[in-house]
Amino acid sequence: MSKLFEPYQLQNISLKNRIVMAPMCMYSAEDDGLVTPFHVVHYATRAAGQVGLIVLEATGVLPEGRISNKDLGIWDDAHIDGLKQVVDGIKAYGAKTAIQLAHAGRKATVEGEIFAPSAIAFNDAYKTPTEMTLTDIKKVIEAFKQAAIRADKAGFDALEIHGAHGYLISEFLSPATNKRTDAYGGSQENRYRLLRQVIDTIRSVWDGPLLVRVSAEDYAEDGTTMDDFIVFSRWMKSQGVDLIDVSTGGVVPASINVFPGYQVPHAEAIKHGANIPTSAVGMITTAIQAEEILQNNRADLIFLARVLLREPYWPLHAAKELGEEVTPPTPYVRGW
Repeated sequence: MSKLFEPYQLQNISLKNRIVMAPMCMYSAEDDGLVTPFHVVHYATRAAGQVGLIVLEATGVLPEGRISNKDLGIWDDAHIDGLKQVVDGIKAYGAKTAIQLAHAGRKATVEGEIFAPSAIAFNDAYKTPTEMTLTDIKKVIEAFKQAAIRADKAGFDALEIHGAHGYLISEFLSPATNKRTDAYGGSQENRYRLLRQVIDTIRSVWDGPLLVRVSAEDYAEDGTTMDDFIVFSRWMKSQGVDLIDVSTGGVVPASINVFPGYQVPHAEAIKHGANIPTSAVGMITTAIQAEEILQNNRADLIFLARVLLREPYWPLHAAKELGEEVTPPTPYVRGW
């Protein structure tokens, strides 16, 4: 059997294959963060296409922590029923479910005050954020905890903390965006403190699989490096994180040379440097490419993004390419 279609044990859940739908913002929620019919259809379709694990888009733990007014929310119990509809639709086709818990920090574009570790705007197109007080930080930590409780009630199998792409947690991790002089700034340990506390508070109410998405390189001279993230990943492993979802960039404006598989070396370095499972993401579009990554032990799971927007049945095409027998839902069998 190919590695791509080999089952994978993620803590207490078994994935039927190693194909994961990466979290991608859909900007299709109601202004109050509620699920719409689009989400139910969108995610269930990829499950019918035989994706093994589907990670819902960045979902705001606070209203001011959304990237946009059209982001999904999980800051209120009113969000639970809609999210449960999405979960039920995914599970009906045999896929496992996860949700990415997020706070956008200085990259939030919602109305009103926005917050970040330091009062530095991302660029001229963004508002200047308010530097967070210790009270603000405690509020965010509690919001992640309550979001985890709601995610459990909605029936998700796994949680992912969004610590990448220049949103709040990655802003704290990077010296390029974190200029604080208190216990949350300066040293590696201090810059990691918010993520440490978010992991601990989630683990106090959630014992299922826990993933963290990171930007393992800022592409900036004063930013974080792979060495930083190997250290951070060792700390995450000691706190009970099950897998690191490895991306790069987005923390500061930067010119990035992108090409197929350009982020895979980062996943490989963290996997072996921190001895923790990782996922690879970023311009992975073919079955052979995904199989190479897994066969060469460069990552444990393959996160697919835009290719699944173009082709929700990508896993079925990949199975044909690799000579695997994968059965689509019964109504679709005659099409394959």
